[in-house]
Amino acid sequence: MKSLITGVAGFIGSHLAEKLLAAGHEVVGVDSYLDNYPRRFKEQNLAGFIDHPNFTFIESNLLQLDLPAQLRGLAYVFHLAGQPGVRSSWGKEFSRYTENNIAATQLLLEAAKGVKLNKFVYASTSSVYGDTDDLPMREDGGTRPVSPYGATKLAAEHLCHLYSKAFGVPTVALRFFTVYGPRQRPDMFFHILMGALLRGDEVPLYDDGKQTRDFTYCADIVDGIVGAALYPGQGETFNLGGGSEISLLDAIGLVEKVSARKAKLKRFERQLGDVRHTSARLDRARSQLGYAPKVDLEQGLAAQWQWIGSLKA
Repeated sequence: MKSLITGVAGFIGSHLAEKLLAAGHEVVGVDSYLDNYPRRFKEQNLAGFIDHPNFTFIESNLLQLDLPAQLRGLAYVFHLAGQPGVRSSWGKEFSRYTENNIAATQLLLEAAKGVKLNKFVYASTSSVYGDTDDLPMREDGGTRPVSPYGATKLAAEHLCHLYSKAFGVPTVALRFFTVYGPRQRPDMFFHILMGALLRGDEVPLYDDGKQTRDFTYCADIVDGIVGAALYPGQGETFNLGGGSEISLLDAIGLVEKVSARKAKLKRFERQLGDVRHTSARLDRARSQLGYAPKVDLEQGLAAQWQWIGSLKA
């Protein structure tokens, strides 16, 4: 089987590539090394399999790549590339989100029209739900993003649905809920928190810390992605969450426990685009994708703490 992974040098993309290569797949990975965080982190993500005989790496922006040529002979497309970040999606940066989240997805779907794919898996986000009290968030519930980032990811979801209905592209969209673990992006909270604990620095805490999140370990997310690839249906959307909801303060307490260090919190006002609570309803993913998150938060945070300590300067 031959698969394409966009965003292969990223947090989730690199874990997925490793899993597919271990299963005997041939993997073509594309990444443009967006400058949202230092390139060295992404190069470290690739280091373990960049020389694998079944892996081909293409450094390119999807907007410039000959996508029809790259999709020929593929069984699966895993579209994980995109412009991440809620708080940075406002103002002058918005054009990067429309290009990398909407336009790139449309071009990839257009190229997929003439290919007999088994599945086109699109990585979406819980940010599409917005700041709702309708919890746990369910796939058939309301979607009212409160950030430009969430709006662009929802637009790309709609494109996946449209191309499935109009052209038979076998799409499945997955809404990820706050993924963490080894290789987490350096702009994400647990990476920031753990780095600060190692250095003895202050940790920025936005809002009062009582906001809650459904944290999902990276290996569980990858299992969900593979389950979606094997799912016989198409044109559908599924939540992938960790199966539990916890306040940020309690999560910080768990990090303090696994690191045996005390966080020095520096409090700031709530930021534009932040939501108060997230919680994933997982019934559909469990029943249709066989999704079953296995890693509890303390166990996953211990693994991320060990990884943070191993990072090259």
